[in-house]
Amino acid sequence: MSKRIITVLLTLLSLNSFSQKENKEDSIILKKLYDTSLLNGKSYSWLDYLSNQIGGRLSGSINAQKAVEWGEKELKELGIDKVWLQPVMVPKWTRGVTEFAYIETTPGNTTNVPICALGGSVPTPIGGVKKPIIEVKSLDDLKTLGTDKIKGKIVFFNRPMQADLISTFNAYGGCVDQRYSGAAEAAKYGAVGVLVRSMNLRLDDFPHTGAMSYGDLANMDKIPAAAISTNGANLLSSMLKLNPKIKFHMNMNCRTWKDVKSYNVIGQITGSEFPNEYMAVGGHLDSWDLGDGSHDDGAGIVQSMEVLRLFKEIGYKPKRSIRVVLFMNEENGLRGGKKYAEIAKNKGENHVFALESDAGGFTPRGFSFDCDVDNFKQVQSWKPLFEPYLIHYFALGGSGADIGPLKKDGIVLAGLRPDSQRYFDYHHAKNDTFDAVNKRELELGAATMASLVYLFDNYGVK
Repeated sequence: MSKRIITVLLTLLSLNSFSQKENKEDSIILKKLYDTSLLNGKSYSWLDYLSNQIGGRLSGSINAQKAVEWGEKELKELGIDKVWLQPVMVPKWTRGVTEFAYIETTPGNTTNVPICALGGSVPTPIGGVKKPIIEVKSLDDLKTLGTDKIKGKIVFFNRPMQADLISTFNAYGGCVDQRYSGAAEAAKYGAVGVLVRSMNLRLDDFPHTGAMSYGDLANMDKIPAAAISTNGANLLSSMLKLNPKIKFHMNMNCRTWKDVKSYNVIGQITGSEFPNEYMAVGGHLDSWDLGDGSHDDGAGIVQSMEVLRLFKEIGYKPKRSIRVVLFMNEENGLRGGKKYAEIAKNKGENHVFALESDAGGFTPRGFSFDCDVDNFKQVQSWKPLFEPYLIHYFALGGSGADIGPLKKDGIVLAGLRPDSQRYFDYHHAKNDTFDAVNKRELELGAATMASLVYLFDNYGVK
């Protein structure tokens, strides 16, 4: 055997030995993170307070400000290097009294159905609006029907989420355009209101709110927009088939106010070797107002805070500066995420990695990544470290709304991906409450996030 071949073999053996040593050390760190989260975690008690003592946190509300103060206080109590508030102007919209709606088959014969105003909607006229209703399945149907068949009516968008898609987020994306743009498009054909089937795969009586936009419509042309529960939508559709001349009544007194000042809440552990390389982990502090926002996105908030606490608990000192960012106003404006990225750019901060949790506090399955091929190959090499915790999903494509504005060449953006099958049962609805979150699932998610942050901190970005 030649000396050259012997040298190559010895080199390969040395590299393999080094790799095995690295994997063993990493496995030990990950086990510490999971053990600490499951045996001595704080995410669940944090969420208990945020959900049950503060509640729904719509941007610009008193509760949103209480959540800011709570987040700042809890991060300071962790004893991390720096905690601060980052001002951001946010929209302020209020729902007013509970909405009311009914189906009228003949004068005096009515059936009540559950609705809620979509976020940003204008109110109905005082006393409500009662008009004939026309059912459509898509925005394109409006063009087919035209002004003659739509003018003076309430348009009922009744396209359900596609149940045979395993990814419920893909099912959501396939029909959310009717909620977001339905009112703007229907108004162009003379509609006087819009009713949208709730974005929910389950049949229940909870209407699901969410952001909508009027585009460039003048204020005088805006029409009220509401969501109807899935049971209500099925009932209304069936009744329309029997009697196309039925009328629908809805009453809402929501209102849009001037923008108000709010804050992103930021905490930082400064890196020991590369303090000017920043890694961000976060979720959004605001929520809709119907429930208490435990899954969307209280879970992501407390899991992100727990990442920093877990590092301190196990004595891990990051090489790079790690920030937790509690973003404000993801739900109806994304102002917090945009402001954070704007200030980071203006300061010349070098963000190399960002991770977001905004898909509920369910059992973690893995991550999605927005990055180049080399960094994704590195991620795939870590997959065996996660498999003992049943984390198997590592895919290219998507990260998170709040960290999206940070995107640039060289940065790795990632999103925690929990099991999604139940998420839209609660998303933007009254039943998104603390009791819907499982303690163990929440803690597993926090440890999974901390593990990925540790690996990128330890090995860096390619």
